[in-house]
Amino acid sequence: MSDSSTEERLRETLDALAAQVDAAPPAYEPARAQWRRRERRRRLILAVLIAIVFAVADLIGLWALNQTQDRTPIIFDDRTRIHQPDPTSGVGPP
Repeated sequence: MSDSSTEERLRETLDALAAQVDAAPPAYEPARAQWRRRERRRRLILAVLIAIVFAVADLIGLWALNQTQDRTPIIFDDRTRIHQPDPTSGVGPP
C-alpha cells in the first residue's frame, strides 16, 4: 500500500461522509423559534413582576403616610428649637 492510495481512499471516505451531512438540520429553526418565544415570555413576566412590586411599594407608602394624624409632625418633631429665644436678639451693632 502506498501513501497516495491511502490518501485517495481517505479523501473518498471523507467526501462520502461530507455528502451525508445536511447543512442546516430541519429541527434547528423550530427549536430556535421556541427558545425565542420562551425568552420573550420570560422578559415580559419579569417586567410585569417589577411593575407590580413597584406599584405595591407605592401603595404601601401612600397608605402609611395617609394613616398619620393631621397634627402629628412626621419628620421634623423638634419643638424645643421652635420656642427657644433667638440668641442674636440682644446683640446690636457696635
